[in-house]
Amino acid sequence: MTVSDGVSADGKKSLSDLAPLEAVLFDVDGTLCDTDPLHYYSFQVLLQEYGFNNGVPITEEFFIQNIAGKDNDYIVKNFFPKDIEGGWKLTDDKEAMVRRMVAEKLEAINGLYKVTKWVEDHGLKRAAVTNSPRINAELFINKLGLTDFFETLVVGCECEHAKPHPDPYLKALEVLKVSKDHTFIFEDSVSGIKAGVAAGMPVVGISTRNPEDLLMGANPTILIKDYNDPKLWAALEELEKKGIHAGNAA
Repeated sequence: MTVSDGVSADGKKSLSDLAPLEAVLFDVDGTLCDTDPLHYYSFQVLLQEYGFNNGVPITEEFFIQNIAGKDNDYIVKNFFPKDIEGGWKLTDDKEAMVRRMVAEKLEAINGLYKVTKWVEDHGLKRAAVTNSPRINAELFINKLGLTDFFETLVVGCECEHAKPHPDPYLKALEVLKVSKDHTFIFEDSVSGIKAGVAAGMPVVGISTRNPEDLLMGANPTILIKDYNDPKLWAALEELEKKGIHAGNAA
């Protein structure tokens, strides 16, 4: 079967195989809201000021390949191995710059509130799982009006390992007291998709900014443009036909 059929090319289980569904997990940056341009701009400015790459600004391609979806611990250790303190200052400054820009404007991914309503209407548990610092994630979620929607927020740097390790998603399952066999994930980055797959759950990849070929290489169950994508709703309809509420009625 092909991606357009609603399942991955390798034949892994589709969303309908999760029935009865218990929970839905969401990444934050790029999955709830399109913040990658803010992160890219901030890193571009601050890395140039630092003198990274001999002062030549990083490109968007470099950002996607080496930074997007990565946690700050990874970035500091890999970009500034000889200046850890300076690396942490730069990433802290970057996060503060992003927060300032978000305070002015933050847009939800197209169709997000249609999906959150679907999750609420079906009485499903939900968590936000992110590699962003808690202060940033809480700000984004609040600006989107989703503070009361999420039952918990799991932050990668507060786990033993951040994404692409499965730890953050496994912790979300533990907190929500749900099974990986009845939960799926929304993610937009290679790092996040790999984390979800490693945790044993189907991942709906969202091609917000990252190239589709890179995302498919991480092996999502289905890849969509945004939450209005007909492929997503066809998959959710099949899941409903299997009895989404069984054992999970509100």
